[in-house]
Amino acid sequence: MNTSRVITTGIVPRRRGGVYLSASLLGVLVAVTGFSKEPTQPVKEDVRVELTDAQVENLVRRSYQYVAMYNVNNKFAMKQGGWNTLDADTELKDHTMREIARPNNDTLYISALLDLRKDPVILEMPAFDSDYVSLMVTGYDHYVNVPMATRLGDFKKPEKMLFYTERTKGYDGQPVEGVDRIFECTGDFISAVLRIMPHAKDQERFQRIAGQMDQVKITTLSEFRGDKAKPIDDLKSPAVGQRDADIFENNLLEVMQFVFNHTTFDPKDKLDQALLDVYEPLGVVPGQAYDPAEVAKLDGAKIRKVSERIFAEEMAKTSDEEFYKKELFGKFLPKGEMTLELLLFQSILGPIGLPATEAVYPAVLTTDGQPMNAMNDYVIRMTADALPPTEVFWSLTLYDLTNGFFIPTDRKKYSVGQNAGMQLDEDGGIEIYVAAEKPGGVPEENWLPINRKDEDMDIVLRAYVADLEKMKTWTAPEAEIVVDE
Repeated sequence: MNTSRVITTGIVPRRRGGVYLSASLLGVLVAVTGFSKEPTQPVKEDVRVELTDAQVENLVRRSYQYVAMYNVNNKFAMKQGGWNTLDADTELKDHTMREIARPNNDTLYISALLDLRKDPVILEMPAFDSDYVSLMVTGYDHYVNVPMATRLGDFKKPEKMLFYTERTKGYDGQPVEGVDRIFECTGDFISAVLRIMPHAKDQERFQRIAGQMDQVKITTLSEFRGDKAKPIDDLKSPAVGQRDADIFENNLLEVMQFVFNHTTFDPKDKLDQALLDVYEPLGVVPGQAYDPAEVAKLDGAKIRKVSERIFAEEMAKTSDEEFYKKELFGKFLPKGEMTLELLLFQSILGPIGLPATEAVYPAVLTTDGQPMNAMNDYVIRMTADALPPTEVFWSLTLYDLTNGFFIPTDRKKYSVGQNAGMQLDEDGGIEIYVAAEKPGGVPEENWLPINRKDEDMDIVLRAYVADLEKMKTWTAPEAEIVVDE
């Protein structure tokens, strides 16, 4: 016999000495229904917890950063052949990139996907002959650290960096001979990403940089000491989603239990504790195995619908000038330096970005205030004194609005900039055309081709190592519809 009960929850989690005491869902059921005796026949309880609208909203907003990064990091690991793998991509990305929204097309990537459960992992890096290199580290919590960058004077000599967490077996942060730097991560599964300016217009220098990229490698601490690598093939992780909304609908609690078990939560961090407070009544707490029979049954369709609405609302903020001033310098920061509002925004707009000290991402809006649409052609104009104030380089990249992917075309031209190609006019300014056909007299480098159809688009401008003081008053260019005469 099956029984199905719906519980509207307003449960407040209980703690003792900072440790959660999880009330079983059966106990919650007894408290709500008054049913306490064993039934005469075996009963399979299908306990569906009916959250209020406000609780679902809170659940989605506090979970989004973890859902987005679980999707991103695990998809990259799957693409690369698993964890503790490294991919040095010496070609700029194209429209086949589908693992992340709004990737760049102006730096080369070296992506290391690391499993730190059994052993620390050492990243070995050479000196780089590039004007811009940065190392970004992030886990499922989507806080971003940049422990090395050319801006900081790094990458002038070979170095080794060791990564570990408080859960890494057999290691607690002690120095290792031959290792230059040690970095404690907040997650057992992390992405360590090097971005390298390729200097693509200087082929000799480009080839040197590509050769240097091939020298980057990863080694577990056991291997570094001459022993065998500890096996990590015991890992069983929940399914990823094609979109974040898929996880919200299909396996949110399973994913979050996995995330909780492999993430460091700070008892003094308000965002951490607020997240744990949301999930404890649902049967998800750090340090336990996921058991579908012991967690709440949620209305996945409702949660998905809320996540899709929140996605649309956050994307609409890209055209909000007041919000732009707030988010421009407040995204992709370390733990303790971010608000939930901007964690949510960055996770939806495009995960794994850089902090403003490394790069800023101004949105290019339209003169009519409407989203760009491929039924129209556009021109973006900047005079010499209106170019982005950067000490290194800038780029302007076109995406479809819905997914944040490059728009497929035969020319494979997705961005304009120093690496993807651009041509300034005789006065030092530039006109960039987004058009189905190249307008007469427009340099090839300054044309971003599109497919003539009803498709909304957006453009992201990246300025690397920007002058942040000038950026406070700098105005991003706008896209203007080209009117046939």
